Parts: sequence; C-alpha cells; structure tokens
Amino acid sequence: MTDVILFHHAQGLTDGVRRFADQLRRAGHQVTVPDLYDGNTFASLEEGIGYAEQVGFDTVVERGQLAAEKVPSDIVYAGFSLGVLPAQMLAQTRPGAKGALLLHACVPASEFGPWPQGVPVQIHGMDADELFAEEGDLDAARDLVQTTADAELFLYPGDRHLFTDSSLPDYDEGAAALLMQRVLSFLGRRA
Repeated sequence: MTDVILFHHAQGLTDGVRRFADQLRRAGHQVTVPDLYDGNTFASLEEGIGYAEQVGFDTVVERGQLAAEKVPSDIVYAGFSLGVLPAQMLAQTRPGAKGALLLHACVPASEFGPWPQGVPVQIHGMDADELFAEEGDLDAARDLVQTTADAELFLYPGDRHLFTDSSLPDYDEGAAALLMQRVLSFLGRRA
C-alpha cells in the first residue's frame, strides 16, 4: 500500500477525479483527495481557470500545502493539470516524498528549486494537447526527464487535456486505462 494525495484540476473535485481515486483505492492504496475549491466545480475548463485566477493560484497552492499537513510526509504527490502545482511543489520541497505523478501538466523544476534526489516522477500528457504540448509543460517535462535519475514521460496520441477524467468530454478511455496501468505500476514500486 502506498499513501497518495491527489489534487484535482481546474474544474474542481469532479466525479471523474473521485473515480480515479477510487481506482487507486481498489488497488490497495490509501488516497486523500482534498477539495481546493471549497465544493465548487465548473462545467468548462475556462470557468475553472477563471475561478483559480479569481482566488489566486498562490491560494490554490497554499490550500494544497495545508491539506498535505494532514497526511504523512512519506507519500506520493499526484495532481491533475492545475493540481500539479501543489503536487510538484510539495514533492520538491517537503522532505520524505516517495514520488510524484504529474498528470496533464508539468512546471519547470526551477520554480520550486532542484528536483530532490531519490524522488521518482512520472509525467503524463497527450502529444497534441495545446495546454500541455504548446504552453511549455512538455518542454518542462522533457527537461525534468533529462536532469532527473528516476523520471518518466509518457505521451499519448491525441489533443485532449483532461483525458483521465471520466466525467468530462475530454475523457479517452483507452489512454486513461493505459495511464492507470502505468500509475499503478509506479505506486506498486513505492509500497
């Protein structure tokens, strides 16, 4: 069993995020899924990003930090898109991290200091997703893989952003299933 804290994307704590966490739980992992939006969910990515801008991205990250204080430090940090901000920050700055799962996004490691030695990371995104491939996330992911001993980048064919959230139109069942296999293998090595 591996402890995981999973941060939702900009549309909030959707049913799809909850189902993803439930899949991890069924595989025997302990998963905490904090709500960084105080119960708000949004029908579109644009509305969700607007909300994050309104409350402030720093506030979203701070809420993630506060949520992490309630779980052990020897944990895997995971995030969907916007949720990568607190997940990656905590994996890089909170001692004891067992790993990081960065789904649909990756921030340049320099944002939070050097990547910590001995902390493995997986990054997942679609190769033609404008938000991932064309806004710097893919470049940041490739750089992280080149400079980190235990880093993997998985690209899936397609242009969907939140392809792992089964409650959203971007859901891609095949890509999501393959991603889940890879995530479960990663978590199995951290148990």
